[in-house]
Amino acid sequence: MPNNFSLDEIKKFWPEKAPDINIVQKYVSKYQNEKIVIKYGGNVLIDRNVFNNFISDINVLNKLGLSIIVVHGGGPRIKRELDKKNIVSKFINGLRVTDKSIIDIVEKVLIDFNKDIVNSLKKLGCEAISFHTQKNNTIEVEPEKEELGFVGVPKKININLIENTLNENKIPIIAPLGKGNNNQTFNINGDTAASAIAKKLKSRRLILMTNVEGVYDDKKNLISEIKPLDLENLIKWKIVEGGMIPKIENCVNAVENGVRGVVILDGRKPHSILHEIFSDTGSGTLIRK
Repeated sequence: MPNNFSLDEIKKFWPEKAPDINIVQKYVSKYQNEKIVIKYGGNVLIDRNVFNNFISDINVLNKLGLSIIVVHGGGPRIKRELDKKNIVSKFINGLRVTDKSIIDIVEKVLIDFNKDIVNSLKKLGCEAISFHTQKNNTIEVEPEKEELGFVGVPKKININLIENTLNENKIPIIAPLGKGNNNQTFNINGDTAASAIAKKLKSRRLILMTNVEGVYDDKKNLISEIKPLDLENLIKWKIVEGGMIPKIENCVNAVENGVRGVVILDGRKPHSILHEIFSDTGSGTLIRK
């Protein structure tokens, strides 16, 4: 989309509580030839109002001509489906042990959710394309650990498929699934999948939408920007603990391997993505060198 996209045109789709519309053009120019990977997952998946707000923001970014890649999770939806079948999950270091019966459920849930995102965007006139193990599979995996079963880590990513989609001003919607040996489907941690794709694309930003504001210091104050080394110290000093540790490790790994900046932000806040991209103050915690 050209840089001279007029203010009157932007007003037609710019949300009411989004950042100042008068400075949008500056940021469109900043990101015009860049790629932004957005991970939508965790507990923010459950609330339909949050989902609709997310869809609205992605639609705005696409209308402005930015190159957006969405990687989604599905943990809460998977849990809900397993609960219906009275299947109790076992976790090792935050990763679900996934046997044959569970991987079939995981694959179905993630593909259904993938279609939900694509169809919701299409209703707004935004072209989105599904990427998962049954259509446009782009991730080849190897098993993470034997005891985890069908849980994989990305080994190879076919970015040609993704880039061809972006070149048509369409949005790749990527499920955290991949194929291993014998065409076997594997589940991938959503943050790991998003980080691997962002690294391969050398994206300007990797945005992780969560249900927390970002990273906090020892006084529980939000840190607006932090360097990888300082972030690792927060883990060492046990200021960052639990489920945030693997997320932080993915962030550091991405920044150390070609991603210009990673942002952890609260996906429950209205238009948090737009506030991150279209303002100097941003939203959440920015991790960069």
